[in-house]
Amino acid sequence: MQAFRVAALYRFTQLPDPAALQGPLAKACCAVGVRGTLLLAREGINGTIAGTDAAIETVLAHIRALPGCADLQPKTAWSDHMPFHRMKVRVKKEIVTLGLPDLDPAANAGTYVEPADWNALIADPDVVVIDTRNDYEVAIGAFERAVDPKTSSFSAFPDWFRDYRAGLEQARGPGAPPLKVAMYCTGGIRCEKSTAFLKSEGVQDVFHLKGGILDYLEQVAEPESRWRGECFVFDERVAVGHGLSPGTHGLCRGCRRPVSPAEMTSPLYVEGVACPACHDQRDESSKARYAERHRQVARARQLGIAHVGAKHETGED
Repeated sequence: MQAFRVAALYRFTQLPDPAALQGPLAKACCAVGVRGTLLLAREGINGTIAGTDAAIETVLAHIRALPGCADLQPKTAWSDHMPFHRMKVRVKKEIVTLGLPDLDPAANAGTYVEPADWNALIADPDVVVIDTRNDYEVAIGAFERAVDPKTSSFSAFPDWFRDYRAGLEQARGPGAPPLKVAMYCTGGIRCEKSTAFLKSEGVQDVFHLKGGILDYLEQVAEPESRWRGECFVFDERVAVGHGLSPGTHGLCRGCRRPVSPAEMTSPLYVEGVACPACHDQRDESSKARYAERHRQVARARQLGIAHVGAKHETGED
């Protein structure tokens, strides 16, 4: 078994005073050598952490003692090295930024659809299928028939949807049946928030894929799958395919976007520094800093020691 367990988790739940939870949670993580990032807000908790299996279980026990988190079940991956340099516990307005902190996904999200039932739903021509992820994520994989909002951030989704809905309802004409929408994202968190947003806009027939793309790829056999391509993930795996098998994409350390095998052959791709998407957006000084950091990280990994940037951090954005 690989040495480090990587746990991605979230829970929408009412936390009236998240700042009071920050210090004890950070202390619990650091006491057992867990690193990563956890976000706390009045609407819940979100983040990814890594450590030994026993250490992760210790931190999960602390989180499960928080209000509404008793049955929290994270998504787990494994790594042969520590993927994070420090531990950060931050207090934010939202655990996933939509720009609408007053939504209550814990009480008003859409209807879950199990992965086994997803194919039938999105095959229905009366259902509008929407991908809630960012443009660079959609570019490497998506479900059949899915609408790509082409947004660069999740906070752009509300304005996009309002414009899209206005055009769609005009095209459908008067007397059309109520809008029926199915949405999906990587692990489920953005869909809980976005379905709550659609319901606040008066769209009642709103569905979302339970467990997100990752649960679908894990549970639905490839011959029956309606997924095409790979799924970008926010950890060292970068992208996965059916059965959560390793994907073919690398990660640009400059812009944190996936890099295809073809893009890796480009003269604009420099490992640890830049890729074709961001190469021309960075000056030579920035590129030099990234190159030096990449050299230091690689050297530390070769020696089997922590990179000098590793430390504990708490903060409030």
